[in-house]
Amino acid sequence: MEEFHKVRRLPPYVFEQVNRLKASARSRGADIVDLGMGNPDLPTPQAIVDKLCDVVRDPRTHRYSASRGIPGLRRAQAAYYARRFGVKLDPETQVVATLGSKEGFANMAQAITAPGDVVMCPNPTYPIHAFGFIMSGGVIRSMQAEPDDGFIPALERAVRHSIPKPLALILNYPSNPTACVASLDFYKDVVAFARKNDIIILSDLAYAEIYFDGNPPPSVLEVPGAMDVAVEFTSMSKTFSMPGWRMGFAVGNERLVAALARVKSYLDYGAFTPIQVAAAAALNSDGAEIEEVRSVYHRRRDVLVEAFGRAGWHVPPPPATMFAWAPIPEPFRPLGSLEFSKLLVEKAEVAVAPGVGFGEHGDDYVRIALVENEHRIRQAARSIKRFLVSAEKTLDNVIPLAARR
Repeated sequence: MEEFHKVRRLPPYVFEQVNRLKASARSRGADIVDLGMGNPDLPTPQAIVDKLCDVVRDPRTHRYSASRGIPGLRRAQAAYYARRFGVKLDPETQVVATLGSKEGFANMAQAITAPGDVVMCPNPTYPIHAFGFIMSGGVIRSMQAEPDDGFIPALERAVRHSIPKPLALILNYPSNPTACVASLDFYKDVVAFARKNDIIILSDLAYAEIYFDGNPPPSVLEVPGAMDVAVEFTSMSKTFSMPGWRMGFAVGNERLVAALARVKSYLDYGAFTPIQVAAAAALNSDGAEIEEVRSVYHRRRDVLVEAFGRAGWHVPPPPATMFAWAPIPEPFRPLGSLEFSKLLVEKAEVAVAPGVGFGEHGDDYVRIALVENEHRIRQAARSIKRFLVSAEKTLDNVIPLAARR
């Protein structure tokens, strides 16, 4: 039987090939240091867990919840935006809770996309940014990921040469996977362009609190007039080490938030009420938990850069996120990121995410997640050093073939 239409539009899941190798190696007893999936290993702060446990004992909280989020949670998110960004939000009309930012993006795509609509999306980027719209019948026009002087000219070309005119632009800073960050001046230029050309901005700010240079990443909604065109998605997964809790938000333009809320009302009853209450308590806290999470990732980043550098693999220090975007060492680059990632599992017992899984322009890189402790990161570096030293002798039948392609 033929595959269903929407399934046919999705490429093979690149990361699954590495996952199968990883599982096979572990079944043979290998000790794989897993730096692949961005799945935080830090425990959720105890105060948040305690709040969940307190609330869950009340049987009234076991019933269906509110799809757009309970009022207290939406007020807490609005208060967070006021403290952190100086942005005033109406919790009744400009805030909706989502089951993580990934679900929010996918359902926003369903809410606003007509068949054939063009969406401008960075490449490389987090897969849901593109495939949420592809599954909704949209068409992706790839854009550069770097927020540099070439960004606005690229937008101008996209608008001139896209038929129909692009519906939306996706922004993701700090970026997953590249870890690059954007300035408020950059956002001002993009907002001015979007308003002039009647283009929606969808900003993924999932890593707002994971930064290392003492300069907190801004929100696009800080720009005057951004509320006319923009919605921003945030997540509690990384900020509060709550990935499995599935709690995120979409905030901003009332019309877009209302469209998302309406779609969601047909699809879910919202997160479990005790989770929402605990999430509100986290957002209303003094921020000490956030600072501790940031410090852990900062230490891990420094260990990764130093240890991998001594191993012979230069990894640029990421200014933000829980990832390093690492160029594949020469002479392995001709292999491509998928084959190189497979080699690391097989020969070094280290798992990373192949860059091609984030878009074709990521194929010269791999993404390294800071999801193992410092001891394990150093262990990975030692294994990689042994692999790099021995590769010239043991892989002479692999690398030359790849280089001749």
